[in-house]
Amino acid sequence: MKNLNYSIVLLFFVLFQMNSYSQVGIGTTDPHISSVLEMESTTQGVLTPRMTTLQRVAIATPADGLLVFDIDESVFYFYNGTSWVPLEGAEKRDNYKLVKSVADLADELAAGGGAEYLLTTDFMYEINGQITLAAPINLNGAYLIGEDTNEDILVNSAGGTIFEGSTGGSIRGLTLTAPGGTVFNLSGSSGTERFVFRDCVVANSTSVGTISSYGLVFVSIVQYVNNSAGITFDDIHQLLLNSEGWASDNTGVYQSFTGDFDIIAKQGGFSKVVGATAAIDITGVSSLTSGNISNVNFYGGGNYINGTSPYIGYNFPKEWDVNSPGIPVETDGVATGDINFSANVGSGTSIAFTGTGIGSRKKISGTTVSNSLFRFAKDGSNKITYEGKKARYFGITASLSFQGDSSNTIFIFYLAKNGNVIDQTKVYRENGANNDVGAAAVVGTVELSEGDYVEVWAERYSGTGGLILVSLNLIAR
Repeated sequence: MKNLNYSIVLLFFVLFQMNSYSQVGIGTTDPHISSVLEMESTTQGVLTPRMTTLQRVAIATPADGLLVFDIDESVFYFYNGTSWVPLEGAEKRDNYKLVKSVADLADELAAGGGAEYLLTTDFMYEINGQITLAAPINLNGAYLIGEDTNEDILVNSAGGTIFEGSTGGSIRGLTLTAPGGTVFNLSGSSGTERFVFRDCVVANSTSVGTISSYGLVFVSIVQYVNNSAGITFDDIHQLLLNSEGWASDNTGVYQSFTGDFDIIAKQGGFSKVVGATAAIDITGVSSLTSGNISNVNFYGGGNYINGTSPYIGYNFPKEWDVNSPGIPVETDGVATGDINFSANVGSGTSIAFTGTGIGSRKKISGTTVSNSLFRFAKDGSNKITYEGKKARYFGITASLSFQGDSSNTIFIFYLAKNGNVIDQTKVYRENGANNDVGAAAVVGTVELSEGDYVEVWAERYSGTGGLILVSLNLIAR
């Protein structure tokens, strides 16, 4: 009986101690004061319940924070009070490498023969921190990412190149800097490769570099800061540039386009030009199907565009559609053309007619000049030709003054498209006494496609006389 009493007293004391401290130690007799349970072992771990996905989702009313291991997905899941959530970092990703130092790229340097880092195709490389490279990177169809452009930085060494090679790939979320060197020296091997560059900063480089012979190049949300020379795009089928920012401390030419392109589209962003040679240089483009620059702010007071245009006061050929603050609008929507003829009264151009009515119709002759042509060309006299790529309607206004060489002759004046009179534009005008000066205005709305032309025509409706053209003005806009 004495031993029984002793055991009861001992059990009470143990339970009292556990309740007082609310701590349990396994493998340790001194659990940390902040823990309810502390386990220590150098040979064993903690094994949570393991179950299939079906078993996990079948748990009735799981408690908040319940933890299990899903053997179907090989992932830990916890219940957040609403749904099952995989533990961050627990999801298994194939084809992935975290790069925290240049040593983590030792295998890629060996694969590149010690001359380059040859990345593995379709691998994702996450850059974590600043990495100073000992050789260029060959993307080789890989994906290179960072999470913070302030911290995740690639730097070339000894004035070399950061990226070179002939394959596609993707770069995102990094700062690239090449002091004394070049960021890009990329040249596609087949003209079908794809290169994506986005959400990055390019800073403090001697040259941004060259990208050539790619099927698709997509650049989006990239900031360029303090680079001595810009980038040249050469022979790209589809070049898409979106929301780029070129700061005023860049020098040289920001972006040069050379060779053959199907599409060049530059949208959004800004180019602040102060001491640079130019923001854009298109003088080296040999062929282009369609070019577009829209909503890009050009400012700073420097030279914005190096370009050649057949139209006085403009920068681009007709293949371009340009509408951005700071530079002239160059779109088919603002195309305009004119004709001007002027002579002293009594000394204009004589125009004779044969018969009357439709058979007497003829183009009014006279040496004309043009002072305002954009996406139009003067083609001989009394003729302007639309050169825009997009068909559109134009308001055509013509005015003329003339003298009649016979009394009481009635003339009809028309606009004509491609040598065909537009009957709806007809205007009648009677010449009273001989040598009277008459005037007429002809207006119409005409749809023009590339290569269509407009002229002013006349018809003798009645009488026998001709006319002397004194002045003629035509405007299409």
